Amino acid sequence: MTMGAPWRLELQHARASHLFLWVTRGQGRATILGKRRGIGAHNGLYIPAGTLMSLDLGKQCYGIAVDLPSHENGILPNEPQHMRVRDVMAQNEVTAILDNMQREQSTHRAFGDEAARAHAGLLTVWMRRTLAQAENQPNPRVPAAERLTAAFCTLVERDYRSGKPMADYAAALGVTPTHLSRACRQAAGLTAADLITQRVLYAARDMLESGDLPIRLIADMLGFSSAAYFTRFIQNQTKQTPSALRQKARG
Repeated sequence: MTMGAPWRLELQHARASHLFLWVTRGQGRATILGKRRGIGAHNGLYIPAGTLMSLDLGKQCYGIAVDLPSHENGILPNEPQHMRVRDVMAQNEVTAILDNMQREQSTHRAFGDEAARAHAGLLTVWMRRTLAQAENQPNPRVPAAERLTAAFCTLVERDYRSGKPMADYAAALGVTPTHLSRACRQAAGLTAADLITQRVLYAARDMLESGDLPIRLIADMLGFSSAAYFTRFIQNQTKQTPSALRQKARG
């Protein structure tokens, strides 16, 4: 998941595919749609494609991550899910499914893609059964700060390339910038500006370190008024120039 770069987990970002994460040991923290939550052993996380998120798993936290096709929308939940699995049988079931998926991926046997889809289907069944348990039923009363922060995160993921300031997001949500930042800090431990900055920084680093696009084009694609302003932004956030980040990523 990190490709050797921790920022790929730690900065706010969204994935093109659905993500299932099964934590087998240790503790960590996830921030999903602006809601910060602790995660530990025998916890499962399901995060739909396009959901703003970050993970801080810690050095002692281990788990298995599975990308699920984003077109399986009719089967998988539409909202992020945090599953706490106390039942030993259920723990063993998901471990067996994930072991089989890993085996298919590593052995490259005939009809491997078909087998992987079948195991992914079993994983979705396991998730739906787990989510039906009383301990994983959602709280019917979501705090106002969490609702506002989730709505803000959805807008950020949609519009982060526009370069619009945080005040424009607040106006679109019908609140003041101060109120929005207070809600985000309460739910996520980050200000509204922090959430925007992290999402833009993730996109910038991804394009700089994974591709060959000219820096001035990346700046334009992310809503910066000039390449010079983009360079200052990268330097302020990473203490390195865009060119230095690119060179370092290439070894």
